[in-house]
Amino acid sequence: MNKKREGFRAGEYIIFGAVTLAIMALCVCIGSVNVPLSEFTNSVIIKTVRLPRVLCVALVGASLSVGGAAMQGLLKNPLADGATLGVSGGASLGAVLAMAFGITIPGIPFAGSVVMSMALAFVSLVIVLSLAYKLDYSLSTNTIILLGVIYSMFVTSITSLLVTFAGEKVRDIMFWTLGSLSGSRYSDAIMLAAALLIFGGILMAKSRELNAFAIGEDNARHVGVNVRGVKFTVLICVSALIGVCVSVGGTIGFVGLVTPHMLRMIVGPNHKRLLPASVFGGASFLMLADLIARTLLNPRELSIGVITSFVGALLFVWIFYTSRRSKK
Repeated sequence: MNKKREGFRAGEYIIFGAVTLAIMALCVCIGSVNVPLSEFTNSVIIKTVRLPRVLCVALVGASLSVGGAAMQGLLKNPLADGATLGVSGGASLGAVLAMAFGITIPGIPFAGSVVMSMALAFVSLVIVLSLAYKLDYSLSTNTIILLGVIYSMFVTSITSLLVTFAGEKVRDIMFWTLGSLSGSRYSDAIMLAAALLIFGGILMAKSRELNAFAIGEDNARHVGVNVRGVKFTVLICVSALIGVCVSVGGTIGFVGLVTPHMLRMIVGPNHKRLLPASVFGGASFLMLADLIARTLLNPRELSIGVITSFVGALLFVWIFYTSRRSKK
């Protein structure tokens, strides 16, 4: 195989980047008030409201997508995703706990919810995978997904209990359960970009190891991969990405399930190509979902989580059905 073709090529970066920028321009200009592209630099609405929101949406989509692709490669499971594994629910619970009990870090706004989201995301992932390993040594798809759903129901019940006693904070807490990026600021975009650059960059650096995992852990060991170290690194990075995304936009499900699966059909399963493609694909998918959420029932706005869950649920059933048929 030509090694130059193993990774994402310059032409592909240009094509994917151009499509993503075109979708971004469309999303910035269209909304409750349409703004011509020629007035882009002079519009107060674009500068103060729509541009920071679209930037945050794109960064959240890219982060969730690259995290989902890495998790699917690590677990050899096309249904692995923050939502299906209970990680998003755990991260949301972390943010709600920070809000309900006023957990903060002095001098750093919103750092309490960010840290709690990241911590609970990681703990949730460890709990689900540990239980799955105890019940089924092979870590089969059915076992992981079933436990992920059960765990999601568990953390959702805790979140509902907190809502009951939240008093005046109920409205803010409900934001995290529905998922929305309205009111996003440039500071949020900077934090999301930093997380994607650091943790997404580490995941891309582990592309070769993830390719080895896709064949099997034994194969990964034979080719010199530190299986435990790579697992721990990937789990931390994915949990951190999900935690930061949830702390900014609440629970937005199925992005990490939908986009990697679609992109495998375009660029193939090689993680050296799949992970960079997932950054562009996830950003584009979530920007379009947010555009639909903002304009479908204009002037009313839907939660972006409603759109992604609707699309993700349909694709989830299709993937599960086709994977079961292929095993027969």
